[in-house]
Amino acid sequence: MAKALDFKTYVDQACKAAEEFARIYYETMDKRRQALTRLYLDKATLVWNGNVVTGLEALRDFFEMLPSSEFRINVLDCQPVHAQATQSQTTVLVVTSGSVTFHGQKRRYFNQNFLLTTQTSSNKTVWKIASDCFRFQDWSSN
Repeated sequence: MAKALDFKTYVDQACKAAEEFARIYYETMDKRRQALTRLYLDKATLVWNGNVVTGLEALRDFFEMLPSSEFRINVLDCQPVHAQATQSQTTVLVVTSGSVTFHGQKRRYFNQNFLLTTQTSSNKTVWKIASDCFRFQDWSSN
């Protein structure tokens, strides 16, 4: 029974981290986009509607070309990734869904998945994005 409780605590901690991360990520995307790459690992990969962007410099260039935005999150889910799958690196899968309006465009729905991993520097542990997959959810008009 103790193992189940320990896992529940682990899940609760992952969910708390995911909620805080999502708040920071989307606030930064909307209001301080120039700082967004600080949330990514140096060799992180973004897949934006099937287009791959890798590395901080490429990410910075990509985010700078996007129009200003207003994100609204409707759904947030998360789960810790089993240690055997990540060589014991603390990792959390975060899934969000919502809508975004880019300046001069109509509101669109999206799904976004993040793999977050912990990084320790200067005796401080922070979550960093290892992988980010963003996809617009355009509904068929048929």
